[in-house]
Amino acid sequence: MSAWILPLVLQIMAIFTVIAEIFLPSMGLLSITALGFVGYSLFLVYSTFPMSVFYAVLGVDLILVPVVLIVGFKMLAFSPLSLKEELSASQGVVSQSPDLEKYLDGTGQSITTLRPSGTALIDGVRLDVVTDGEFIEAGTPLRVCKVTGNQVIVCRRENI
Repeated sequence: MSAWILPLVLQIMAIFTVIAEIFLPSMGLLSITALGFVGYSLFLVYSTFPMSVFYAVLGVDLILVPVVLIVGFKMLAFSPLSLKEELSASQGVVSQSPDLEKYLDGTGQSITTLRPSGTALIDGVRLDVVTDGEFIEAGTPLRVCKVTGNQVIVCRRENI
């Protein structure tokens, strides 16, 4: 058996192992295996062939591994393993609860200390709220200043 066959087979196995790592969740076990294949292959090339061949194989590895990773991640989008369902407003998906808008300019008091997030009782309803970075003690009268996204932003109520 020629001296170049085993390093070549190890390099090919490493490439397939990297591709398998992209598609199969192995918590890095396949990556470690691929690294072992590449490392042992480079060791065999280093100990058997002249240094120029070692540097050539190392250069090919440094170019081929990132290319395989990029192509593999691009292929993942077309794989049956990937999620292809898109959620849209036409399907009834909303990113903001329409119910939160009714609390705008509502009043209440903080149940927990807001630093800057916590819980408050606004118009008789217990809500998760945030401040604009202000520290507010529990029991402080509040007013809903703004509703953005899924956040209810409160500020101190000055007029009690």
